[in-house]
Amino acid sequence: MVDLLQESKHTVALTGAGISTDSGIPDFRSPGEGFWTKVNPIYFTIHGFKKNPAEFYRFGMGLFQDVLNAQPNRAHLALAELQQRGLLHSVVTQNIDGLHQKAGSKRVFEVHGNMRGASCFRGCAHRVTIEEVADLIFEGQMPPLCKKCGRPLKPDVVLFGESMAPDFNEAINEVRAAELILIIGASMRVAPVNMLPRMAKNLVIINRERTMHDRRAKVVIHGGVSEAARLILEELDRRAAGSGS
Repeated sequence: MVDLLQESKHTVALTGAGISTDSGIPDFRSPGEGFWTKVNPIYFTIHGFKKNPAEFYRFGMGLFQDVLNAQPNRAHLALAELQQRGLLHSVVTQNIDGLHQKAGSKRVFEVHGNMRGASCFRGCAHRVTIEEVADLIFEGQMPPLCKKCGRPLKPDVVLFGESMAPDFNEAINEVRAAELILIIGASMRVAPVNMLPRMAKNLVIINRERTMHDRRAKVVIHGGVSEAARLILEELDRRAAGSGS
């Protein structure tokens, strides 16, 4: 796998919820632990939000709090390190937690949006920070409302049934240019992101579960992403030390 990484002139990481579980953010589909095993996904559709935004916040508060409190783990830091070494061109992520940026990664494309802010939903389009939204909730306002027009505030995340975030078009361009895609902590069950790897010739997959792209991949590692990231950096360091001696 390290050979592929060193030989590639344009590598893109494609990450999913599995890269952030070691930061205390649950994934969505793990049996007994995934977010969807505890919360009905209907509340996280755009239809569900329109019908009852209070329920969206009520059921999502735990996840939102986890996201706001989370810090990058070894896998996030490893991808930032690979970028600094010139071995990784960009990160395409399905995650909304912003941990890649906190870890120091540049050129991060958030195809499902993010939790940094919120906008007035179908009202005046006034924007606020996610901290302002949290303050309104802690004050007892459920759902939190726009102070300018009184409409519900919606976090800048892509709900089921919504169009993809603007970053998605940039992500397509990145993947088309890539010689290698590293799929890390992503189950590849959610369209249209799960179609992106079809554009690349070389795939490396690090994920606890099997994915729809395993058969096409040059390397598949079914295991923890943080441990895999540690081993990759160690091997790169070993090779660098060997070449310098």
